[in-house]
Amino acid sequence: MSMVQASAVNESEIRQWLEEVPDPEIPVVSLVDLGVIREIKRDGDTWLVNVAPTYSGCPATRIIHDDVRAKLYEKGLRPSDFQVVSVLSPPWSTDWISKSGRQKLADYGIAPPQPSGKPKACPQCGSSDLELVSQFGSTPCKASWRCRSCLEPFDYFKCI
Repeated sequence: MSMVQASAVNESEIRQWLEEVPDPEIPVVSLVDLGVIREIKRDGDTWLVNVAPTYSGCPATRIIHDDVRAKLYEKGLRPSDFQVVSVLSPPWSTDWISKSGRQKLADYGIAPPQPSGKPKACPQCGSSDLELVSQFGSTPCKASWRCRSCLEPFDYFKCI
């Protein structure tokens, strides 16, 4: 792997690289799609990559930081060229999930967050005849729902 000069890359290029990094819990969406990559900026000779975890106790935060570091290193930046920083304020919001990220969630079978706080349709069949099974799903940021039409269970990404 050849190293690149940190000054030879820009924020847009780094963001494109990070679009290749999947969320460790929902691998069909990238960290950029999920909105956890909050800001990429220069601080002197160092790139700062600000990461907002989906919630302050998210167990995937360390993995996310490691995956971001690995991608930047893979693309040729030296570890001294960048710093990955957790940013808790403002807290992450489901509003930050990109339009394409929401579609990827739905295509994967996870109902994307809705302003109403509940899914609008079953990601399997599209029915709106739904019932809450549990406020706690496969991860703390998801709830378990079931479609009364097709009887399939599915995760719903909670609004935060």
